[in-house]
Amino acid sequence: MKRLLFVFSVLLGAFILPTLAQVGTVTTVTQELSLRVGPGVEWRLLRVMPVGTNVAVDGRDVTGSWVRGIDQTGEVGWMAARFLTIGTDGAFNLPVIDREAPLSVGAPPAGAVANAVVINETETSAPEAVAAPTGGSATTSSTVTLNIRSGPSTEYRILGKLTAGEPFSVDGRDGAIGWVRGVNSAGVIGWVSVSFTGLTFDQAAALPVVDINTPFGLAVPSAPAAESVPADVAVTSVQPIASTAPVSGFAVGGQVQGFGANAENAMRSAGMTWVKRQVVYDRGASPQSFAGWINDAHARGFRILLSVKGHPRDILDPNFFGEYAGFVGGLAGLGADAIEVWNEMNIDREWPAGQINPAAYVNMLAPAYNSIKANNPNTMVISGAPAPTGFFGGCGGNGCDDAPYIAGMAAAGAANYMDCVGIHYNEGIVPPSQRSGDPRSEHYSRYFWGMIDAYRASFSKPLCFTEIGYLSPEGYGPLPGGFAWAGDTTVAEHAAWIGQAKNLAASSGVVRLFIVWNVDFTQYGSDPQGGYAIIRPGGGCPACGTLAN
Repeated sequence: MKRLLFVFSVLLGAFILPTLAQVGTVTTVTQELSLRVGPGVEWRLLRVMPVGTNVAVDGRDVTGSWVRGIDQTGEVGWMAARFLTIGTDGAFNLPVIDREAPLSVGAPPAGAVANAVVINETETSAPEAVAAPTGGSATTSSTVTLNIRSGPSTEYRILGKLTAGEPFSVDGRDGAIGWVRGVNSAGVIGWVSVSFTGLTFDQAAALPVVDINTPFGLAVPSAPAAESVPADVAVTSVQPIASTAPVSGFAVGGQVQGFGANAENAMRSAGMTWVKRQVVYDRGASPQSFAGWINDAHARGFRILLSVKGHPRDILDPNFFGEYAGFVGGLAGLGADAIEVWNEMNIDREWPAGQINPAAYVNMLAPAYNSIKANNPNTMVISGAPAPTGFFGGCGGNGCDDAPYIAGMAAAGAANYMDCVGIHYNEGIVPPSQRSGDPRSEHYSRYFWGMIDAYRASFSKPLCFTEIGYLSPEGYGPLPGGFAWAGDTTVAEHAAWIGQAKNLAASSGVVRLFIVWNVDFTQYGSDPQGGYAIIRPGGGCPACGTLAN
């Protein structure tokens, strides 16, 4: 969903080291790795850990891409799981924790460390200089104006701007491949976020790691002859493979975090027959990594929907759509009953800023659809559900409201490459039968029927709610500011409204799948996912009864 932090990673070979009671799960740094204040490259850098550093980890973020722990020097922070021997697969065995939760593990035994480079604020001597390359790499800002900063983080001061299409000569990157250093045509030397440049991931990864104190030796590039204007995205013409997936009828399911016994029992009592799990695709990952999820669901008698998203920066690589299509096709071949192609691609936490365009998404959807159908014609293909929003006031490269985005998908031929239209609804504070009267505004996204009407205006395909839920703080405490709109919603209303929404969807004749967001999430901090869960603090499930009726 749209509140998930933006992260990116590439899956490397992974294995889990033994778990030690006194220090938690011990893992080792496989290549130079940044230790940060929070789970994402936007958080302040604490230090860079060299290869061989041991780390004891006690939890992860909701994506499983970032883990928190303490290294052998006693420094505590967050790090990308892909650069640890635990890997992203192993990270999913850890509990989800809030960034500010108390640390529950001690420092691990020392590992074999070489060439340690410490760059936190307590450093008293400059790190060993890395020789600057003589040639460097040429790139540009993709379609947006970027801040050039004095270091590889938004914590560093702004030195200047890199305008869209302006040349930028790059000599290196940070350890997490989140920032690159270079010089623009005005002679400003500094760091920019690599996600918004013309560099592919492989190109950025091939650059040497440099520090803010590494001497810079590249020449100033020439200014562009004229202002660069991004071209419209052309829609790839792909002949769709015929679908044989059953899309009639109506089914109910829930999104789970761990799919333990409590979740399974609650789902059965609620009459659910589907389970949804979200897959974060790391380039190079094997679909076989998720065979256990599929087999486990089937063994318990549930059909499984896999919502498969990846890392926005990878979208900038022209080879990525083909790789993604191969991955989801592999999941279909393993028996996935339904696959949702990406997630909330109308906002910049799920798609690169400056590149958001419904036609670009259809260029991803088309080969993914054909790959899925070629591997398993009975796998239902659901288009990625946009984030329900009126924030942008229309549709542009930096973000789109969902209604014009859906209309753009339809215009680009998306109906040829889906069995069902993905839809999210997760901000209601009035009963689902109500069509007006929300105290915030009368925007369609405030209402259950408003969402259905908006999507049906563009597509005659069935609708699949891949996330639908109501937020209540009861049992947890006050909501963070961005979610204060749900502060007065009680658990009784939460339960009643989700049950009513299910019944309305079942009788609508247009809704195929109703996936409750969520069943068993417990995180309750800046992203209060536990407040949406039907399993409430203490283990009760009032909504299970209303859903079963």
